[in-house]
Amino acid sequence: MKPLAIDLFSGCGGLTLGLKQAGFRVVGAVEIDPLAVRTYKVNHKQVVVWEQDISELSVSKVMEKLKLSKGQLDLLAGCPPCQGFSALRTRNGANQNRDYRNSLIHEMLRFIRVLRPKAVMMENVPGLKSKKQFRDFYRGLKRLGYKVGWNVKDAARYGVPQRRKRLILLAGVDAKISFADESKKRRTVRHAIGGLAKAGSSGDAIHDIKEKRTAKVLDLIKDIPRDGGSRLDLPNDRQLTCHKNCDGFKDIYGRMAWKEVAPTITSGCLNPSKGRFIHPKENRAITMREAALLQSFPRDYWFPSDAGKQAGALMIGNALPPEFIRRHAVEIRKHLLVSRTSK
Repeated sequence: MKPLAIDLFSGCGGLTLGLKQAGFRVVGAVEIDPLAVRTYKVNHKQVVVWEQDISELSVSKVMEKLKLSKGQLDLLAGCPPCQGFSALRTRNGANQNRDYRNSLIHEMLRFIRVLRPKAVMMENVPGLKSKKQFRDFYRGLKRLGYKVGWNVKDAARYGVPQRRKRLILLAGVDAKISFADESKKRRTVRHAIGGLAKAGSSGDAIHDIKEKRTAKVLDLIKDIPRDGGSRLDLPNDRQLTCHKNCDGFKDIYGRMAWKEVAPTITSGCLNPSKGRFIHPKENRAITMREAALLQSFPRDYWFPSDAGKQAGALMIGNALPPEFIRRHAVEIRKHLLVSRTSK
């Protein structure tokens, strides 16, 4: 029988997919964004989804709907919205960030107090580790009797073809849960997107959405050297005026390299002005499908093409890489199996 899991702050379903790939049966999910819920429901039809503000959701009603008793749930997993903890949003941490989403991590602890799951997985941006909210969450788990471990891991070392450092916390009732071993080989950009049909005529709606660029920007993109080139490779008179006076963000208008992992896929991943998001060979930014593949979603994972590129990029960039989740979830499942057999 598959262990049961609930996914809080589920987004479009990256965490749920990783859990399912690891052998869990995800029975419930909570998400407030309508587009993410729409995407989630298409890909995970058997999961009960609460589309609402989690702070207004009764845990007892969730338990009643899912027919769960206290201590029966195997895994509660979630990624509270991380934008409030992003160093980029606070100019590398220099400014105080009062984003209201900073408090949502406490909602996850509220669910844990009532459900008392056998294991907990929480994932977030590395910047959370230095925040009071994380310390409170950690201490709250300890007071409930959980054995807690956390670390900052790079998803590129766990089969995901992009650099993506994330804080991951694992907690078990009777013992600490081990993190997955790192891979010796890395999946590259070529492994992820090298075999795709040409964008624009592939038959995949989110791979065929047309780009709209000015002639000046198109000329700039065309001249950036293939396979890892940068705008900095161009002479000074070819630099955009706004770039000449900027000493940071050196990856903007850069190409990905076939033999490397991609940069972190962000909500701006379809815009060359937001980072190194130009295709290694073709004179365009990566497509929504390519962004999803670099996040380790499978090719048949459905994303809407009618909501616009910006909304799609936001959803994909905010998603958890399924492969990163799968590998750690396998360790959680092993832990649960050992716990059962030792009783």
